[in-house]
Amino acid sequence: MGEVIEVRNLHKRYGETVAVDGVSFQVQEGEIFGILGRNGAGKTTTVECVEGLRAADEGEISVLGLDPISDRAELTQALGVQLQESQLLDRLKVAEALDLYSSFYRDPADWRELLDVLGLTDKAGTQFRKLSGGQKQRLSIALALVGNPRVAVLDELTTGLDPQARRDTWELIESVRDRGVTIVLVSHFMEEAERLCDRVALIDKGKVVAIDAPASLAERAETEQRIQFRPSVPFEDSLLTSLPSVSGLTRRADVVVVTGNSDALLEVITTLSAHEIKPRQLRVDQGNLEDAFLELTGRHAEAQVAGR
Repeated sequence: MGEVIEVRNLHKRYGETVAVDGVSFQVQEGEIFGILGRNGAGKTTTVECVEGLRAADEGEISVLGLDPISDRAELTQALGVQLQESQLLDRLKVAEALDLYSSFYRDPADWRELLDVLGLTDKAGTQFRKLSGGQKQRLSIALALVGNPRVAVLDELTTGLDPQARRDTWELIESVRDRGVTIVLVSHFMEEAERLCDRVALIDKGKVVAIDAPASLAERAETEQRIQFRPSVPFEDSLLTSLPSVSGLTRRADVVVVTGNSDALLEVITTLSAHEIKPRQLRVDQGNLEDAFLELTGRHAEAQVAGR
C-alpha cells in the first residue's frame, strides 16, 4: 500500500484567526484514517483544503499525486466528498439526485446498485424533504460514492443521528472500505473513531498532537483502572486500600468501586479470592481514545483550572 494523501505543514488563517497551524499527515491506500478533535479544532478547514474547496496559505498537499487546486477538475473524478453540511432541493427525488450526480463523472458507479447497498431502493421515488435524518445521511454517502472514487472524505458523518442509525452507518462505512475505497473520516465522536479507524490524527487548536492507531493512543493515556463489582460478602475497605496498586475505594450502596494502576485488577481479584469473596457483576474500565485526547491536549489541566 502507498500513500494516497500527503499533507505537509498546512497553514490556514481567517483574518487574525489561525484555523490550521502546521498540520502534517499521510493517508495510506485502503485505510480508514480519522481526523479527530473538538468543534473548532481545525478539522473541517483541513479537509476542505485537501478537497480543493479552500486554498492553503502555506504548505503542500497531494491527493493521488494531484494538487487539489491546480488539478481540481481531475481530482474530482477520483475524490468523493460528503460535506459537514449539505442540502438538496426539497422536491428532488432520491433517484433523480443520484442520476444527476452520476452524470458528472466519466466512469460512475451504478447508482441503482448503490441504492441497494445503502438500503434506499424503496426510497428511490421519495423527495429529499420526506427522508429521515438517517436516510439523508445514507443518500449523502451514496452521492459521495456515485463517482466510483478511490478516496472518500466523510465530514461529521453521524452528527444528529440516533444511536441505532449511527451504528448502521458505521457498518455501511466498513462495507465501503471493503469495496476498496480509502476513507478520511472527520469526527468529534471518539467512539466512532475507535470503532472504524485504522489510524487517527488528533487535532487541537489547529495542530496535530498525535497520530497513531486508536488502541495505541489509548495506551498512552495515563488513566487509572476503574474496577466495579458487588462483593458476595461484606469486607473492610482496608483489605483493598492496603494494596500497593490501589489508589482509592468508594462505595455506592452495595457496589464497590476501586481505582488503581495497571496491576490493580490482578491484585484485587487475587486478594478477594484469598478471602473467599466473589466479585459479582465485575466491570473494568480502561483508558480509551477520549482519555488519550484529554491527556495529549492538556484538557484535564484546563478543566481543573476552570473548576477553581
